[in-house]
Amino acid sequence: MLTTTPYLTIRRPSPTTAEFTLTTCPPLTLPLRAALFGVLCLRFIAVLSVIIGIYSAFFSPTGLLPPPIFPSGHISFLDFDLNNFLLHMLHLLYISRPGQYLASLALSLPPYAVLALSALTSYIALFARIHTTESLLVLRGLGIQMSSSVGGGNLFRLGGGTFMKRTRFIPTEKIQDILINEAFKGFEVRFYLVIVVEGEQDVVVCFPRLLPRRKIVERVWRGARGCLYEKDGPVLSAGAGGGGGSHGGNGAWKGGSGNGKGG
Repeated sequence: MLTTTPYLTIRRPSPTTAEFTLTTCPPLTLPLRAALFGVLCLRFIAVLSVIIGIYSAFFSPTGLLPPPIFPSGHISFLDFDLNNFLLHMLHLLYISRPGQYLASLALSLPPYAVLALSALTSYIALFARIHTTESLLVLRGLGIQMSSSVGGGNLFRLGGGTFMKRTRFIPTEKIQDILINEAFKGFEVRFYLVIVVEGEQDVVVCFPRLLPRRKIVERVWRGARGCLYEKDGPVLSAGAGGGGGSHGGNGAWKGGSGNGKGG
């Protein structure tokens, strides 16, 4: 429900522009948004648990009274103290029944174990990904922009938002060819799209995280070449055959062959 097999969407804003997007995020229906909101709540609770655990293990708040939100004793916006308010809320969480359970658990562990568990929980709550989206934007006369992002149900953006986005642009004058290569991944033959860039020893792999199946790779290859090289050509027009090369930039591949498609 939260994720799906990678599928391709194609946008053609103009005859000289084409965008190919590969994602594992299903369409954002109401049930999916509700599920992502639930994941967001679980991550928020995990972060609060980490704060309470560290507060209990290293600051020994037992017997302390929460600081007053209004130091002067008068309820006034001008007398409002944000730091005291946050400490007050933290102390209320600490003296609650779930907070006392977390406090007893933190006090039963050595300090290094509390720090290790807190770091692991914080990393999962803040940065664990659900969806992966990769795109290839082809601009005739300008070049190709590749983007890769992860996200979904995180504390930074709600719903299908993305974070940790990486983008690279390759100008047209640096692109020597766009090829389909094949290589062995374990005992499986995988096809992947590559861009041969002038001055770089290794080819640039498109969709490196998702590595789509052969039909999607061929569809993107035809569309990218049709948009980049053929004048007013259709985005799914067929390209000419040619030579290929093996990918040597990723240590995960066990080998490669020179059987590819190109122009």
